[in-house]
Amino acid sequence: MRRGAGYLGWIAGAALALSGCAMNDAQPTPPGTPPQARPDRPVPEPAPVPPAEPSARSLELASYYARIEMDLVGQGLLRTDGGGVDTPVTDTQLARNFEQIALAEEYRRGAGLQSSGGELGPIKKWRQPIRVDAEFGASVPEEQRARNEAELSRYVTRLARVTDHPISMNENRANFHVLFISEDDRAAIAPRVKALVPDIDPASLSVVNNLPRAIHCLVVAFSDEPGGYAYGKAIAIIRAEHPNLLMKSCIHEEVAQGLGLANDSPYARPSIFNDDDEFALLTRHDEMLLKILYDPALEPGMSPDIARPIIRRLATELAGDRIASAGAN
Repeated sequence: MRRGAGYLGWIAGAALALSGCAMNDAQPTPPGTPPQARPDRPVPEPAPVPPAEPSARSLELASYYARIEMDLVGQGLLRTDGGGVDTPVTDTQLARNFEQIALAEEYRRGAGLQSSGGELGPIKKWRQPIRVDAEFGASVPEEQRARNEAELSRYVTRLARVTDHPISMNENRANFHVLFISEDDRAAIAPRVKALVPDIDPASLSVVNNLPRAIHCLVVAFSDEPGGYAYGKAIAIIRAEHPNLLMKSCIHEEVAQGLGLANDSPYARPSIFNDDDEFALLTRHDEMLLKILYDPALEPGMSPDIARPIIRRLATELAGDRIASAGAN
């Protein structure tokens, strides 16, 4: 079973800059300009009218994901404890897992959901502040919206603390968009993504528009320039039909992958970056991966050979601190 997916796309640097200006630094409108002609305020399309009740397809998906959650929990999976004495982590394991999760890419760039060969690549991360916003499809009920946004907000606060990087909720100047979309909102996905990223490459657009039900959620992170490694925008898509624990799991995995931990490894434990679904929520091991990634010593675009001694040093420091802390307790 495939819970989530991380995918790296790209857009032209100039197009991203223009998009940023349009969203964040709109120029004054000349006097007398009709409202509908203002370049910084395009006329919005009429909001889609939500169905009175979920469609049969949406209800079937909700039932399907509820069964998956129940089966996984019944097998002792989707743990929420973050790992314990049964999941020790050495510095060697931490460094190895970081290389596989942060340096390897799960999918080939610009090739849709075509798996990569597992080769290690440069460091990928954000330099600029990350401003997160939750958006909802028209069919998502208000009660669910409030619940999902609160969960996302708590998680964003945690990620800011762990990474020591500026990460916050900001609906007005967002560059990390988390879209909660049901099957009944499917027709709105591609237009919304295209509006957020006008120069999105066709392969990335196809990925977000054609999700098989085996993929519960997805994040697409975009570099500032073609082929670059400093992120400038990200879009996560999470199915609204998920039950509570799978919903939290998707939020945790996709937002963390959008920070730069884009791959999975069968050897990572305790970790959400492992397709075995043992853990549902970000673990202490995963927090250490984020601390390594967002250490100032690692720069976007840094090659594996240059990054490797830094990774090993940081892994030794972090694993040693954890062992010392456990012994003190």
